[in-house]
Formats: sequence, structure tokens, C-alpha cells
Amino acid sequence: MSSSILLLFDVFGTFVFALSGAAKAISKKMDFLGVIVFAITVGCAGGMIRDVLIGAVPVAVYQNSVYIVVAFVAGLLMFLIAENCNVDTFPSHIMFFDAVGLGFFTAMGCEKAASFGIIPVGIVFSGCLSAVGGGVLRDIFAKEVPMVFTSDFYASASILGALLFLLLSYIGCPSSINLWVTALFTIGARVLGYKLHLRLPVAHQGHIKGDKND
Repeated sequence: MSSSILLLFDVFGTFVFALSGAAKAISKKMDFLGVIVFAITVGCAGGMIRDVLIGAVPVAVYQNSVYIVVAFVAGLLMFLIAENCNVDTFPSHIMFFDAVGLGFFTAMGCEKAASFGIIPVGIVFSGCLSAVGGGVLRDIFAKEVPMVFTSDFYASASILGALLFLLLSYIGCPSSINLWVTALFTIGARVLGYKLHLRLPVAHQGHIKGDKND
């Protein structure tokens, strides 16, 4: 597959995740430095985790400055337009940016792992961890329970997308088509899950014998 297509997926995923990081920082009323740090961390973390796990070192961020530049520009852009935005709409903006980044990083994580000869289960892990890694750090930095553990169909959408990638690879689908189909499917699954409030079952704590309220 053309390296330019892979770079496009990686850089675009970095950009949209950086936007979600910057939006989260702005919603928390952070200063300029906080916005930029969130943008770069969220934009680059997923790809760095992926590269370390599959042995693609030095990681791409340390080999090509375009990732840092793109994440910085995304953070700067969000900071500059924040004054003209309604902060109350930021959660929906974060969800949209996250969905797009989730799709592109799932596809890219799977493709890069496959190119390193990783076994199928490793490809799924690579795609999923690439997609959710930055968001987990974003939420931890913002002192929130990571969205991956509480949100409507977040990591689940990435896992389904990664499984679709494996299926398409197995039947011989061209890599370039597989990338786009996996990304778009994952984005669609995430947005649909959000709109329909699809959730995995949640454990409910049972009644504890000897409770003071007995």
C-alpha cells in the first residue's frame, strides 16, 4: 500500500483527536498551554502506544515532525475559535471528533500491525489501543472516568471495526479499500451507538448482608 495513504490516515487521525483534546481543555477552562498540551497528548498518544506495542520504534512521532505540528495547529485553531463557540456544545463536538479519530486510528492501527506480521488478536488490540489510548489520557488528565469505560459504544465500535478489518483481509480485500471501509464503519458504529444510547450491560452491586440500612 502507498505510504502516502498510511500517512494521511495517521495524520488525519492525529488532527481530529487533537481537536477533541483541545475542546476538552477549553471546556475545563484551561489556559493556552493546557489546550496545547491536551491537543498534542491526545493527538499523538494513541499512535505512540501502537508503535511501541508492535515494535515500530522509534515511534512515528519521533521520526516525523508533522504529527506534533498538526496537533499543535489543531490546538491553536480550537483556542482561537473558542471565543465564538458555545461551550455548551463542546461535548457534542468532542464526541464527533472522537468518532472520526476512532475510525481512522482503528483502521491505521490494524493495518500497521498487519504489516508487522502481528497475529489476528494482536491486530485487534493494536487497532483498539491506537483508537482509545489518546482519549483515555485526555479523560484522566481532565480528572474524569475515561469515556472508554462509560460511554455509549466507544471501545466496542473500535473492536467491531478491527474485526471487520480482519474479515476483509481474510477474503482478500485490497488494503486501501479495507482502510476506508474499516474507518467509515467504525465511525458509523460509534455515532449510531451514541445516538441510540447503545451500551454494554453494567454490573449492579447486590445487597450486602449486614448493611447498616438493614
